[in-house]
Amino acid sequence: MASSADDEKHGAEFQEYVNDESVQVALHKKTEAALVRKLDCFIAPVMMLLMLISYLDRGNIGFAATQGMTEDIGLKGTELNTAVSVFYIFYILAEFPTSILVKRLQFNRVIPTITFCWGIVCLCTGFIHSFASLVLTRILLGFFEGCLFPAMTLFLCNWYKREELAVRVSYLFIASALSGAFGGLLAWAILYMDGVSGYPGWRWLYIIEGIITVVWAAVCIFVVPKSYETAYFLNDEDKALMKQRADHMEAYSGGSGHYGKKDIKEAAHDIKSWIHGVIQIGVVTILYGFGTFLPIIIKNGFHYSTVQAQYLVIPGKTKH
Repeated sequence: MASSADDEKHGAEFQEYVNDESVQVALHKKTEAALVRKLDCFIAPVMMLLMLISYLDRGNIGFAATQGMTEDIGLKGTELNTAVSVFYIFYILAEFPTSILVKRLQFNRVIPTITFCWGIVCLCTGFIHSFASLVLTRILLGFFEGCLFPAMTLFLCNWYKREELAVRVSYLFIASALSGAFGGLLAWAILYMDGVSGYPGWRWLYIIEGIITVVWAAVCIFVVPKSYETAYFLNDEDKALMKQRADHMEAYSGGSGHYGKKDIKEAAHDIKSWIHGVIQIGVVTILYGFGTFLPIIIKNGFHYSTVQAQYLVIPGKTKH
């Protein structure tokens, strides 16, 4: 009888312990969910707006071409195609070194700096007068924008767990799709500035979008935190939880959060990296080509007016 009573007592104590643990786990999950929502309010929108602006600045060449840029600077034959292509060559060349160096240079410095640089390049494109100057600005734009996506994805890795990242990276691609709609609306609105101060509408397109980018770069100095320890939107409890999450992520990856030659070699020998690369090339070749030249196709191929070409791209680009 005594043994049975002891067993019941121990069973009750164990059940109470399990219940307490379940309550603690539930409370922790609730607290962590609130933290993630806070990150989604303060981190994700900044990255989305950066992505949207970068796609606006790289894709405005298609809108500019329909507004008379090709004639004004004397482009001939396939020179417009060449100017579009060189962007991606230097975009690719910039991505790898950025992936290696960005964590050492600190995100809160790198992201505003590269945004400011490509904003200045975009603004300067509004004053070009030849094919050579167009190519030069496209090269510089490609290089600086090529630094952005690796910086943003690695930045997000510092804030979100592995299982949370897919949704947040998808936000970036949503922003890139929205840029097509905003680009068409902006180009359509700026078209009415044609002739203001003696500048054609396509020059104003570059100038205004460049100014927007430079202004947002200045804002990023204040809204892109160095780390969770200095984040202005986190309280002490949030920072303690972020430290737990950071420790968990480091333990999961088996590293210190930094990587070296060994990690690069491992990625290079992973067949999944190459398969993903081939798939990505197939997707973006069609996506970027169609996205860039769609205004030109609508205007020259289907014989719509310049104004119509600007706003007819909106439905197609929002479906990307």
